[in-house]
Amino acid sequence: MHSISNTVNRKFIDSVDLEHLEIETDTGWQPIAKIMKTVPYRVWHIEVESGLTLDCADDHIVFDQDCHEIFVKKLQAGSLIKTINGNEKVTKVLVSDHRENMFDIAVDSTDHRYYTNGILSHNTTIINALSYALYGQALSNIRRDNLVNKTNAKNMLVSLDFSINNTDYRVIRGRKPNVLKFYVDNQEQQITDEAQGDSRETQQSIDQLLGFSHDMFRHIVTLNTYTEPFLSLRANDQRSIIEQLLGITLLSDRAERIKELVRETRESITQEEFRIRAIIESNKKIQEHIDSLKKKQKSWTDQQQLDIQNLNTAIEELEKIDIQQEIQCHRELTEYTKKIQEIRDCENYIKQIDRDNQKQERLIQQLKKELSDIEQHRCFACGQDIHDQQQQTILESKQKLLQETALQLLANETQKIQHLDTIKTIGSPEAQPQVFYDDIELALNHRNTLDNLKKDLNNKQSAVDPYDEQIVEMQSAALQVVSYDHLNSLTRLQEHQDFLLKLLTSKDSFVRKKIIDQNLAYLNNRLTYYLDRIGLPHVVKFQNDLSVSIEELGRELDFDNLSRGERNRLILSMSWAFRDVWESLYQPINLLFIDEMIDSGLDTQGVESSLALLKMMSRERNKSIWLVSHRDELIGRVSNVLKVIKTGGFTEYSFSE
Repeated sequence: MHSISNTVNRKFIDSVDLEHLEIETDTGWQPIAKIMKTVPYRVWHIEVESGLTLDCADDHIVFDQDCHEIFVKKLQAGSLIKTINGNEKVTKVLVSDHRENMFDIAVDSTDHRYYTNGILSHNTTIINALSYALYGQALSNIRRDNLVNKTNAKNMLVSLDFSINNTDYRVIRGRKPNVLKFYVDNQEQQITDEAQGDSRETQQSIDQLLGFSHDMFRHIVTLNTYTEPFLSLRANDQRSIIEQLLGITLLSDRAERIKELVRETRESITQEEFRIRAIIESNKKIQEHIDSLKKKQKSWTDQQQLDIQNLNTAIEELEKIDIQQEIQCHRELTEYTKKIQEIRDCENYIKQIDRDNQKQERLIQQLKKELSDIEQHRCFACGQDIHDQQQQTILESKQKLLQETALQLLANETQKIQHLDTIKTIGSPEAQPQVFYDDIELALNHRNTLDNLKKDLNNKQSAVDPYDEQIVEMQSAALQVVSYDHLNSLTRLQEHQDFLLKLLTSKDSFVRKKIIDQNLAYLNNRLTYYLDRIGLPHVVKFQNDLSVSIEELGRELDFDNLSRGERNRLILSMSWAFRDVWESLYQPINLLFIDEMIDSGLDTQGVESSLALLKMMSRERNKSIWLVSHRDELIGRVSNVLKVIKTGGFTEYSFSE
């Protein structure tokens, strides 16, 4: 089967990614990946014998009775095409002057077929092998599992060999089962994510090696009709690609790395500040402990000096003592104390006797008065008269008491005389003897006491300060020196990193402006060159804000104002200019795919100009250019031909030079 689906140059102006929607196909219901809106096309109307109709563009693809692809514009009444009812004859083909936007459906399957109003149609197809091998994804939204052909339903494998700077590389990637192998000079690189089959680390290595993103790959390596043209992209998407092309994305990559370094530096500063604060806090606590030890040390030292002073004083006092005299004084003091005590005892007895005598004398006086009252027959208590018998009894009682009192008084006087005689006998004591010791036992132990005091003095003088060693050790070992040198160094590093980050990210940065001014001038120069060579008279220029202006004879135009041929010329010229800028800034790319870009929309002169440029690139720049086309007349214009034919679900290849 001869495939023509890659000859269609559809110009998409918008697209919507879809999920959970399916469309009926000749192999069953299949998921829809995307619906794409095209630029306005002239409406073609076809009708088949069962009454099924279809309004579409001229290059909309249907299938003939042998399931070969065929453009609607190639149909005529009587042609057999595939419908939901089987093979049916076309009864009507009409071309309208009316133009309107078309909608193309991307089916998530390898057959790329679906029913449109019951008529079997073909969705947009892509060359995915190169893209899948390098990036693990197709050029469109087709799911990776649907890249596997439905005939085998497994063991899809893509192998790609290439070299950069005289180093050979090979990527082998497949699905069902998942496979990813990466070789450098025939040495397989380690894959760490064996469970998934795709190693993120290995893919990152491949991306870094290639040096450009998948989007850039689609615009400078694989030019095709199903990639949305650069000028149809949204402004932000255009800017992203241009920034990547001009090296501004490298600034962003460097900025991201610097951001990471800034984060690491900030963390280091935080850790250093925490370390310093911890040291300061620790030193504070240690110093408080040292100060406490010093206070205790001072108290200990003061007490030691006081004890030494007291011991010296005590020793001096003891050494002055005549111990024999001290002992004699103690004996005399004992005798003296005894006499004093005897005198005091006698004096105390005399005082007691005097007090008792006074009491007895008062009692005698009272008794005498009472006896007088009784003798006169009066009661001494109440003054009443008393009888003779009662009087005699009271009188005898009182007389007896008076006699006893007189005898007691006489006895007291006798005792008093005895005590006075004792005092007289003792005599007046001499002066009290003066002693050093409190008792004679201590005086007798004078020598031992003196020796003990001297020993205590020696021990006290030789005592080691229990706090000095602790204080010295804590001051020398525990206290840490607080240095801000490393923190200051980190702060200066952060300031430098912040400056670099601002330099890389600020739109007003002179580095960014310099890169844009230099590289944009070269991009515009190469774009003008290719536009002139391909025959497009328009002036197309990238502005400093990375927008694109299109002018014709001083009149500003939008991309959609251009005809299909003009858009094709501009797409090719811009892609080639992109390649020249990329190669001048980074590294040469020897491979270029032109997938049906010159088949449709270009007149003869446009085709000739495009071929001339491609041949020049191949000849002068040693580029390997793959021109995918269904124009048989181009076979004689190229050096080598690889013919691809799909028959019975299998693809056959034939090569000729």
